[in-house]
Amino acid sequence: QVQLVESGGGSVQTGGSLRLSCAASGVMYATYCMGWFRQPPGKEREAIAALDSDGSTTYASSVKGRFTISKDSAKNTLYLQMDNLKPEDTAMYYCAAPFCNFGYKDYVVYWGQGTQVTVST
Repeated sequence: QVQLVESGGGSVQTGGSLRLSCAASGVMYATYCMGWFRQPPGKEREAIAALDSDGSTTYASSVKGRFTISKDSAKNTLYLQMDNLKPEDTAMYYCAAPFCNFGYKDYVVYWGQGTQVTVST
């Protein structure tokens, strides 16, 4: 069973930065691509970033150029660096696997518990 635990959320002002972490464990983790979703209040959960096995990345247009997905394999940890945050980035953020690219977003099996990001004006 794959376990995903997010951390790093918090409250920041517009233009600020946060780095989210997702600590992963489980016997199948090494074979899984991983990525991030978010769910704004009152909205559906949406894919925002994915990291494929070949290192390629995919971003939602709403975050491209501001967010960066990366992984530290030695630490079994996925990251989401979020810069130039905007109020519309306010959401619960979830780590997910397997999530290689947006064409496979419906195949996610494992989810973290979520970490809240709030961006104020």
